[in-house]
Amino acid sequence: MTRRPRTVLAMAPDVRDALLDARAVRRLAALAVCDPGFVVADFDAADGELADAEALLTCWGCPPLTGAVLERMPALRTVVHAAGSVKEHVTAACWERGLTVSSAAWANALPVAEYTVAAILFAGKRVLETAREYRERRTALERPADLGNFHRVVGVVGASRIGRRVLELLRPYDVLTLLYDPYVTAAQAARLGAEHVGLDELARRSDIVTLHAPQLPSTRHLFDARRLALMPDGATLVNTARGTLVDTAALTAELVAGRLRAVLDHTDPEVLPADSPLYDLPNVLLTPHVAGSLGNELPRLAHAALDELQRYAEGSPYAHPVLAADLDTLA
Repeated sequence: MTRRPRTVLAMAPDVRDALLDARAVRRLAALAVCDPGFVVADFDAADGELADAEALLTCWGCPPLTGAVLERMPALRTVVHAAGSVKEHVTAACWERGLTVSSAAWANALPVAEYTVAAILFAGKRVLETAREYRERRTALERPADLGNFHRVVGVVGASRIGRRVLELLRPYDVLTLLYDPYVTAAQAARLGAEHVGLDELARRSDIVTLHAPQLPSTRHLFDARRLALMPDGATLVNTARGTLVDTAALTAELVAGRLRAVLDHTDPEVLPADSPLYDLPNVLLTPHVAGSLGNELPRLAHAALDELQRYAEGSPYAHPVLAADLDTLA
């Protein structure tokens, strides 16, 4: 019989409520010794309950696992994260301790990729501007000759989980895809269905550029004023990654001038000032970080994490491990 590791939930209480549906609660009870009603959002306030924990099931709102926290958790062996990035709570002390770590980033990538592909297809059809003009004029419109997605050039920046899923979802459509990723070869890009190009070439050739690179010092302002200027007139920038990948001031200037279009689910700052012109521009779609898992998509993350917890209990390797050596290239 599979053993049941003692497991503690570490996340914001409201996240726990949305994450664990009834089936997930039943699965958790079968897989682990765990009180699903007990959730830790502050390690300092939960000393006694942590001493015997072998596994942490984490999600958004989990506090950092510092060296001092780990000293109070001598039995801890693994962290299973029911979301994407672990950088906010898995510290260097975790790797020094030899903890194993898993992430459901692959599951969180699915809705982001779906949102992105919808944004790409709508951009090709100029849906945002056409809908606004139709609403304002309420009469027949002359449709521009350049509407449509046949042989649109889509530039994908970053062969991350999301970037790869976007490429996969775009395959049924008659679009041409370019890929920039310094860690991917031309042969690997071809297997993903894309032409491997440099970043400047991607900017120059793409009708639509979609960003899926991680937030790193080297990727800050990846699209600055110079690179934005390389994009063709009327091109669309889609950002479902991190706001810091784009120089907000430079992008704002291009959008106010009407030369570019944008679909932005992430901005820098994350919430733009109330007087930002981007809220009102007809060539901009702003959404408040909704591309990732929300609502009825959250239980998918829970079950992805529970699949990993089951593997841990059975003594099997994780299907989706996070390794310290990979952190420099992960979001």
